[in-house]
Amino acid sequence: MEEIGLRWLLGQGVSLVALALCLVAFASKRDDRLFVLLLFANVAFAAQFALFESWVAAGISALIVLRIALVRRFPRHRRLMLVMLAATLAVAALTWSGPRDIPALAAGLLGTWGMFMLRGIAMRAALAVAALCWVISNLLAGSIGGTLAESLIFLTNVITMLRLRRDARLRYIHG
Repeated sequence: MEEIGLRWLLGQGVSLVALALCLVAFASKRDDRLFVLLLFANVAFAAQFALFESWVAAGISALIVLRIALVRRFPRHRRLMLVMLAATLAVAALTWSGPRDIPALAAGLLGTWGMFMLRGIAMRAALAVAALCWVISNLLAGSIGGTLAESLIFLTNVITMLRLRRDARLRYIHG
């Protein structure tokens, strides 16, 4: 019982590190900074899900680290996106435990498409929907910190989209 308690506490602690990284990332208006901070946050999320023995979510979170690194170097690369989508499906197939894995798979697929094919507000909208899927995954894994992290990521992302829209409107008005 003590080991389970320690693993649970470590999972919650790691999820709080991911929370801090994600909030800073999504508050940024710069896509490049968003990607770098998300890379580190997903290392923390992968560790958190592994500590909670949610293997599909852990595997997809680890794969997201590679996805972020690749998308920064090869934006809008359709073939590479298809390879990453296939890898996401393969990770899910190898670690599948049941319907509780569906939200993590949906988040991984949507996030891959959004990061490779979209930019700016559209990309953040796709990532916001993926964040809602991650909220469900965290709830199912029993992660209090992860659920809070993804909920706040969703909110921060929406606020940043509104800021970007406002900035674009101001640029249009003021030339």
